[in-house]
Amino acid sequence: MDFNVKKLAADAGTFLSRAVQFTEEKLGQAEKTELDAHLENLLSKAECTKQWTEKIMKQTEVLLQPNPNARIEEFVYEKLDRKAPSRINNQELLGQYMIDAGNDFGPGTAYGNALVKCGETQKRIGTADRELIHTSAINFLTPLRNFIEGDYKTIAKEKKLLQNKRLDLDAAKTRLKKAKTTETRASAEQELRITQSEFDRQAEITRLLLEGISSTHAHHLRCLNDFVEAQMTYYAQCYQYMLDLQKQLGSFPSAFISNNNQASTTSMSNASTSSSTPVTSSLLPSTSSTIVTPSLSDLKESSGSRKARVLYDYDAANSSELSLLADEVITVYSIVGMDSDWLMGERANQKGKVPITYLELLN
Repeated sequence: MDFNVKKLAADAGTFLSRAVQFTEEKLGQAEKTELDAHLENLLSKAECTKQWTEKIMKQTEVLLQPNPNARIEEFVYEKLDRKAPSRINNQELLGQYMIDAGNDFGPGTAYGNALVKCGETQKRIGTADRELIHTSAINFLTPLRNFIEGDYKTIAKEKKLLQNKRLDLDAAKTRLKKAKTTETRASAEQELRITQSEFDRQAEITRLLLEGISSTHAHHLRCLNDFVEAQMTYYAQCYQYMLDLQKQLGSFPSAFISNNNQASTTSMSNASTSSSTPVTSSLLPSTSSTIVTPSLSDLKESSGSRKARVLYDYDAANSSELSLLADEVITVYSIVGMDSDWLMGERANQKGKVPITYLELLN
């Protein structure tokens, strides 16, 4: 019991000595031992690394999960060491709505079929998004969090110990300056040697820890590469999914006009007979700008045939049609009695019908 009382008294004395030294330094009444420049640079680098790592980590979490309530829920489950319940993401929910709507409208109709195909693509994108979140959490967020909650906490602890050892050292220097008798001076010198040794030892421990920040940067660089690769995979998947969807929807405009809007097609054909204004298509997906559909009157004015650039890939539905590749140039001409939505196309020794909405007539 006596030992504990003495220890508590010693600790209280040390705390009071540090508090007095700290206060006098702030007031400019006591000298302060400065750390060497190398150690100061290491401390600054560690603090800078900690601050930016926290900001990058938090913003990455916002990017991967924009819903703040969902982030809080996942944080709580993580602290409780429990798995968060799986929830449908926004892309998957939109996809399911589209599929349900398409089935309700009728998958045999052009709009219903398009909705089903779009819904299936949105669900695939949702799955890819889920995989991006999972991969990024393991390969990027977890290492950053481990640094903040592990390595940097150790550094902060040793940094605080170094600060205390410095205060002890400077307090000992102050007492030595104030010593008047030979006995008190000898005691103060002995105390100064001890506190100097402890300070030097703690400075070396802290320096060794701080020099590991360079290794931390190298590790975080590898994690950053993994994160970029995960994003690249995700966006490549999304692009391919949408490209496939665009190709699937490419034949929908003509099918929609001929199968589900015959009355409108008839009136448009009559209008084009009495007027030279070309008919434009607004049903095709646009990649850069609005494309004006070529008119038959333009073709007839050019001695029967013209060159045309293909706007989109097209797969022939039967042997009477000609398959097309985007950006290729073919020869086209009209045939009396042919549907106004089609032209005859030629490429080398190949010939067949091509949809006019897929073409841009060249001068």
